[in-house]
Amino acid sequence: MESNNDWRHRLYVMIFQSDTMAGRRFDSTLLLIILASLVIVVLDSIDSVHQNYADVLAYIEWGFTVIFIIEYGLRLYCSPKPLRYAFSFYGLVDLLAIVPGILALYYSDAQYLLIIRIIRMLRIFRVLKLSPYLKQANYLMSALRGSKQKIVVFLLSVSTLVTVFGTLMYVIEGPEHGFTSIPKGIYWAIVTLTTVGFGDIVPKTPLGQVISSLVMITGYSIIAVPTGIFTAELANAMRGEQLQHDCPTCKKNSHEHSAAFCSRCGNVLFKKME
Repeated sequence: MESNNDWRHRLYVMIFQSDTMAGRRFDSTLLLIILASLVIVVLDSIDSVHQNYADVLAYIEWGFTVIFIIEYGLRLYCSPKPLRYAFSFYGLVDLLAIVPGILALYYSDAQYLLIIRIIRMLRIFRVLKLSPYLKQANYLMSALRGSKQKIVVFLLSVSTLVTVFGTLMYVIEGPEHGFTSIPKGIYWAIVTLTTVGFGDIVPKTPLGQVISSLVMITGYSIIAVPTGIFTAELANAMRGEQLQHDCPTCKKNSHEHSAAFCSRCGNVLFKKME
Protein backbone atom coordinates (compact mmCIF):
# COMPACT_ATOMS: atom_id res chain seq x y z
CA MET A 1 0.00 0.00 0.00
CA GLU A 2 2.85 2.32 0.84
CA SER A 3 4.61 1.61 -2.46
CA ASN A 4 1.35 2.34 -4.29
CA ASN A 5 1.10 5.75 -2.60
CA ASP A 6 4.74 6.32 -3.44
CA TRP A 7 4.04 5.64 -7.11
CA ARG A 8 0.99 7.91 -7.11
CA HIS A 9 3.08 10.70 -5.59
CA ARG A 10 5.78 10.32 -8.25
CA LEU A 11 3.08 10.32 -10.93
CA TYR A 12 1.54 13.46 -9.39
CA VAL A 13 4.89 15.26 -9.41
CA MET A 14 5.48 14.35 -13.06
CA ILE A 15 1.98 15.33 -14.28
CA PHE A 16 1.12 18.34 -12.15
CA GLN A 17 4.50 19.92 -11.46
CA SER A 18 6.93 21.31 -14.00
CA ASP A 19 9.85 21.98 -11.65
CA THR A 20 11.33 18.53 -12.23
CA MET A 21 12.97 17.14 -15.36
CA ALA A 22 10.24 14.48 -15.68
CA GLY A 23 7.54 17.12 -15.28
CA ARG A 24 9.04 19.35 -17.95
CA ARG A 25 9.37 16.42 -20.33
CA PHE A 26 5.79 15.37 -19.71
CA ASP A 27 4.42 18.88 -20.30
CA SER A 28 6.55 19.39 -23.41
CA THR A 29 5.43 16.06 -24.87
CA LEU A 30 1.82 16.85 -24.06
CA LEU A 31 2.05 20.22 -25.80
CA LEU A 32 3.49 18.58 -28.92
CA ILE A 33 0.65 16.03 -28.94
CA ILE A 34 -1.95 18.79 -28.53
CA LEU A 35 -0.36 20.76 -31.38
CA ALA A 36 -0.29 17.66 -33.61
CA SER A 37 -3.98 16.96 -32.91
CA LEU A 38 -4.83 20.55 -33.85
CA VAL A 39 -2.94 20.17 -37.13
CA ILE A 40 -4.98 17.03 -37.91
CA VAL A 41 -8.26 18.86 -37.26
CA VAL A 42 -7.20 21.76 -39.51
CA LEU A 43 -6.10 19.40 -42.30
CA ASP A 44 -9.34 17.45 -42.07
CA SER A 45 -11.34 20.63 -42.69
CA ILE A 46 -9.72 20.95 -46.16
CA ASP A 47 -12.10 19.28 -48.61
CA SER A 48 -9.46 17.70 -50.88
CA VAL A 49 -7.53 16.28 -47.91
CA HIS A 50 -10.73 15.02 -46.28
CA GLN A 51 -11.84 13.20 -49.42
CA ASN A 52 -8.50 11.39 -49.86
CA TYR A 53 -7.43 10.77 -46.27
CA ALA A 54 -10.61 10.89 -44.17
CA ASP A 55 -10.18 7.38 -42.73
CA VAL A 56 -6.48 7.81 -41.93
CA LEU A 57 -7.09 11.17 -40.22
CA ALA A 58 -10.00 9.68 -38.28
CA TYR A 59 -7.80 6.87 -36.94
CA ILE A 60 -5.05 9.32 -36.01
CA GLU A 61 -7.56 11.58 -34.26
CA TRP A 62 -8.95 8.63 -32.35
CA GLY A 63 -5.41 7.82 -31.26
CA PHE A 64 -5.03 11.33 -29.88
CA THR A 65 -8.41 11.08 -28.15
CA VAL A 66 -7.40 7.81 -26.46
CA ILE A 67 -4.14 9.43 -25.29
CA PHE A 68 -6.07 12.37 -23.80
CA ILE A 69 -8.56 10.02 -22.11
CA ILE A 70 -5.68 8.10 -20.49
CA GLU A 71 -4.00 11.36 -19.46
CA TYR A 72 -7.25 12.67 -17.93
CA GLY A 73 -7.73 9.40 -16.05
CA LEU A 74 -4.18 9.55 -14.70
CA ARG A 75 -4.72 13.11 -13.53
CA LEU A 76 -7.84 12.06 -11.64
CA TYR A 77 -6.07 9.00 -10.24
CA CYS A 78 -2.97 10.73 -8.86
CA SER A 79 -4.61 14.00 -7.79
CA PRO A 80 -5.00 14.30 -3.98
CA LYS A 81 -8.38 15.97 -4.59
CA PRO A 82 -9.82 14.58 -7.85
CA LEU A 83 -13.05 16.58 -7.70
CA ARG A 84 -11.14 19.81 -7.15
CA TYR A 85 -9.07 19.11 -10.26
CA ALA A 86 -12.11 18.00 -12.28
CA PHE A 87 -13.92 21.29 -11.65
CA SER A 88 -10.86 23.51 -11.97
CA PHE A 89 -10.22 25.56 -15.12
CA TYR A 90 -7.63 23.16 -16.54
CA GLY A 91 -9.70 20.15 -15.48
CA LEU A 92 -12.71 21.36 -17.44
CA VAL A 93 -10.53 22.21 -20.45
CA ASP A 94 -8.98 18.73 -20.33
CA LEU A 95 -12.45 17.20 -20.28
CA LEU A 96 -13.65 19.38 -23.16
CA ALA A 97 -10.67 18.15 -25.19
CA ILE A 98 -12.09 14.63 -24.95
CA VAL A 99 -15.84 15.15 -25.34
CA PRO A 100 -15.86 16.23 -29.05
CA GLY A 101 -13.98 13.07 -30.02
CA ILE A 102 -16.69 10.95 -28.38
CA LEU A 103 -19.51 13.06 -29.87
CA ALA A 104 -17.98 12.58 -33.32
CA LEU A 105 -19.13 8.95 -33.16
CA TYR A 106 -22.72 10.19 -33.39
CA TYR A 107 -22.31 13.59 -35.09
CA SER A 108 -19.58 13.72 -37.70
CA ASP A 109 -19.32 17.52 -37.64
CA ALA A 110 -18.58 17.44 -33.91
CA GLN A 111 -14.97 16.54 -34.71
CA TYR A 112 -14.30 20.16 -35.66
CA LEU A 113 -15.05 21.13 -32.07
CA LEU A 114 -11.73 19.46 -31.27
CA ILE A 115 -10.16 22.80 -32.13
CA ILE A 116 -11.05 23.69 -28.52
CA ARG A 117 -7.89 21.77 -27.64
CA ILE A 118 -5.98 24.90 -28.53
CA ILE A 119 -7.01 26.20 -25.08
CA ARG A 120 -4.86 23.46 -23.62
CA MET A 121 -1.86 25.23 -25.12
CA LEU A 122 -2.18 27.61 -22.15
CA ARG A 123 -0.06 25.06 -20.33
CA ILE A 124 2.89 26.54 -22.18
CA PHE A 125 2.85 29.35 -19.58
CA ARG A 126 3.63 26.75 -16.93
CA VAL A 127 6.27 24.94 -18.99
CA LEU A 128 8.15 28.09 -19.98
CA LYS A 129 7.79 29.72 -16.54
CA LEU A 130 5.74 32.55 -17.99
CA SER A 131 3.10 32.56 -15.24
CA PRO A 132 4.59 35.61 -13.44
CA TYR A 133 3.97 37.64 -16.60
CA LEU A 134 0.28 36.76 -16.44
CA LYS A 135 0.05 39.03 -13.41
CA GLN A 136 0.38 41.93 -15.83
CA ALA A 137 -3.15 41.04 -16.93
CA ASN A 138 -4.30 42.68 -13.70
CA TYR A 139 -3.47 46.03 -15.28
CA LEU A 140 -5.79 45.26 -18.19
CA MET A 141 -8.61 44.14 -15.90
CA SER A 142 -8.26 47.25 -13.76
CA ALA A 143 -8.31 49.44 -16.87
CA LEU A 144 -11.43 47.66 -18.16
CA ARG A 145 -13.20 48.13 -14.84
CA GLY A 146 -12.19 51.78 -14.66
CA SER A 147 -13.33 52.55 -18.20
CA LYS A 148 -16.53 50.49 -18.11
CA GLN A 149 -18.91 53.39 -17.47
CA LYS A 150 -17.25 55.66 -20.04
CA ILE A 151 -17.33 52.95 -22.70
CA VAL A 152 -20.98 52.16 -21.95
CA VAL A 153 -21.87 55.84 -22.40
CA PHE A 154 -19.85 55.89 -25.63
CA LEU A 155 -21.61 52.80 -26.98
CA LEU A 156 -25.04 54.23 -26.10
CA SER A 157 -24.14 57.43 -27.95
CA VAL A 158 -22.97 55.50 -31.00
CA SER A 159 -26.12 53.35 -30.90
CA THR A 160 -28.23 56.51 -30.92
CA LEU A 161 -26.26 57.91 -33.86
CA VAL A 162 -26.57 54.80 -36.02
CA THR A 163 -30.28 54.56 -35.24
CA VAL A 164 -30.85 58.17 -36.31
CA PHE A 165 -28.70 57.86 -39.45
CA GLY A 166 -30.24 54.51 -40.36
CA THR A 167 -33.76 55.86 -40.03
CA LEU A 168 -32.89 58.94 -42.11
CA MET A 169 -31.46 56.80 -44.89
CA TYR A 170 -34.55 54.58 -44.87
CA VAL A 171 -36.74 57.64 -45.29
CA ILE A 172 -34.52 59.32 -47.91
CA GLU A 173 -33.39 56.36 -50.02
CA GLY A 174 -36.29 53.93 -49.59
CA PRO A 175 -36.62 50.26 -50.57
CA GLU A 176 -35.83 50.94 -54.24
CA HIS A 177 -32.19 51.68 -53.29
CA GLY A 178 -31.78 48.73 -50.94
CA PHE A 179 -32.91 50.37 -47.69
CA THR A 180 -35.86 48.02 -47.26
CA SER A 181 -36.32 48.62 -43.52
CA ILE A 182 -35.02 50.67 -40.61
CA PRO A 183 -32.90 47.74 -39.30
CA LYS A 184 -31.36 47.53 -42.78
CA GLY A 185 -30.60 51.25 -42.59
CA ILE A 186 -29.06 50.82 -39.13
CA TYR A 187 -26.91 47.99 -40.49
CA TRP A 188 -25.68 50.31 -43.26
CA ALA A 189 -24.97 53.06 -40.71
CA ILE A 190 -22.90 50.68 -38.54
CA VAL A 191 -20.90 49.43 -41.54
CA THR A 192 -20.27 53.00 -42.73
CA LEU A 193 -19.54 54.49 -39.29
CA THR A 194 -16.93 51.83 -38.56
CA THR A 195 -15.33 52.53 -41.98
CA VAL A 196 -15.75 48.86 -42.99
CA GLY A 197 -17.72 49.69 -46.15
CA PHE A 198 -18.98 46.37 -47.53
CA GLY A 199 -20.67 48.17 -50.42
CA ASP A 200 -23.71 45.89 -50.48
CA ILE A 201 -25.99 48.93 -49.93
CA VAL A 202 -25.10 52.24 -51.57
CA PRO A 203 -27.00 55.55 -51.36
CA LYS A 204 -28.09 56.87 -54.76
CA THR A 205 -29.72 60.22 -54.03
CA PRO A 206 -27.65 63.41 -53.52
CA LEU A 207 -29.08 63.93 -50.02
CA GLY A 208 -28.32 60.33 -49.11
CA GLN A 209 -24.75 60.75 -50.29
CA VAL A 210 -24.36 63.90 -48.18
CA ILE A 211 -25.57 62.03 -45.10
CA SER A 212 -23.27 59.15 -46.02
CA SER A 213 -20.32 61.57 -46.08
CA LEU A 214 -21.29 62.89 -42.63
CA VAL A 215 -21.46 59.36 -41.27
CA MET A 216 -17.99 58.55 -42.61
CA ILE A 217 -16.46 61.74 -41.20
CA THR A 218 -18.14 61.04 -37.86
CA GLY A 219 -16.74 57.52 -37.92
CA TYR A 220 -13.17 58.78 -38.35
CA SER A 221 -13.76 61.28 -35.55
CA ILE A 222 -14.96 58.81 -32.92
CA ILE A 223 -13.27 55.54 -33.84
CA ALA A 224 -10.30 56.26 -31.55
CA VAL A 225 -12.40 57.29 -28.54
CA PRO A 226 -12.61 53.84 -26.86
CA THR A 227 -8.87 53.33 -27.37
CA GLY A 228 -8.11 56.67 -25.72
CA ILE A 229 -10.40 55.89 -22.77
CA PHE A 230 -8.84 52.48 -22.23
CA THR A 231 -5.26 53.76 -22.62
CA ALA A 232 -5.82 56.50 -20.04
CA GLU A 233 -7.28 54.01 -17.56
CA LEU A 234 -4.43 51.58 -18.23
CA ALA A 235 -1.89 54.31 -17.45
CA ASN A 236 -3.76 55.13 -14.24
CA ALA A 237 -3.84 51.46 -13.25
CA MET A 238 -0.10 51.07 -13.77
CA ARG A 239 0.59 54.31 -11.89
CA GLY A 240 -1.66 53.16 -9.07
CA GLU A 241 0.29 49.91 -8.83
CA GLN A 242 3.52 51.87 -8.54
CA LEU A 243 2.11 54.08 -5.80
CA GLN A 244 1.43 51.02 -3.66
CA HIS A 245 5.15 50.40 -3.32
CA ASP A 246 6.87 51.45 -0.11
CA CYS A 247 9.41 54.23 -0.13
CA PRO A 248 12.82 52.47 -0.38
CA THR A 249 14.25 54.70 2.38
CA CYS A 250 11.60 55.36 5.04
CA LYS A 251 9.09 52.66 3.99
CA LYS A 252 6.14 55.04 3.78
CA ASN A 253 3.45 53.05 1.97
CA SER A 254 1.18 55.74 0.52
CA HIS A 255 1.97 58.65 -1.75
CA GLU A 256 0.16 61.31 -3.72
CA HIS A 257 -0.92 60.35 -7.24
CA SER A 258 1.62 62.55 -9.05
CA ALA A 259 4.39 62.32 -6.44
CA ALA A 260 7.92 61.68 -7.69
CA PHE A 261 9.52 62.10 -4.25
CA CYS A 262 8.56 60.80 -0.83
CA SER A 263 6.80 63.49 1.22
CA ARG A 264 8.38 62.16 4.43
CA CYS A 265 12.07 61.78 3.57
CA GLY A 266 12.37 63.37 0.12
CA ASN A 267 13.80 60.23 -1.49
CA VAL A 268 13.14 59.49 -5.19
CA LEU A 269 10.22 57.07 -5.39
CA PHE A 270 10.82 55.61 -8.83
CA LYS A 271 14.17 54.95 -10.36
CA LYS A 272 14.55 55.45 -14.09
CA MET A 273 14.93 52.29 -16.12
CA GLU A 274 18.26 52.10 -17.90
